[in-house]
Amino acid sequence: MIRITLACAGKLKENYLREAEQEFTKRLGAYCQLEIRCINEEKMPDNPSPAVKEQVLARETDRILKLIPEHSFVVLLDLKGKEISSPQLAEKMEQWMVEGVSHLTFVIGGPFGYTDALRKRADFRWSFSPLTFTHQMIRVLLLEQIYRAFKIMRKEKYHH
Repeated sequence: MIRITLACAGKLKENYLREAEQEFTKRLGAYCQLEIRCINEEKMPDNPSPAVKEQVLARETDRILKLIPEHSFVVLLDLKGKEISSPQLAEKMEQWMVEGVSHLTFVIGGPFGYTDALRKRADFRWSFSPLTFTHQMIRVLLLEQIYRAFKIMRKEKYHH
């Protein structure tokens, strides 16, 4: 069974998001060993200078990098990444597993992004959508898409 780690900045604050995360975590238990690792977000001062913003992002990026298990294949959610459909995600995940990937880590940065150090660590950069979502909402949407990908791979009912 493949291991999947979700590495992210911030905690889910809203009950409805926590409940959705719990539901998809339960559903994914049939397909993978899921672990969600989170760091507290760095505090960004109001109207930071570019240098201060870079320092805050560097600290947060360093802490996110420490969440990534060694030898894990890293999928970074990145606005500058490649847009793919749900069936394409299923194809990619299946391809990675066929190629011997036994541990996938999906990374979601904080509300202010991250530095290039995280982009360099990524094996695949995925733009979830051209739309903007909160990093908390994208966490639930990502879990749903991973679940959908497994359903597609197994040709089980869920995806139309």
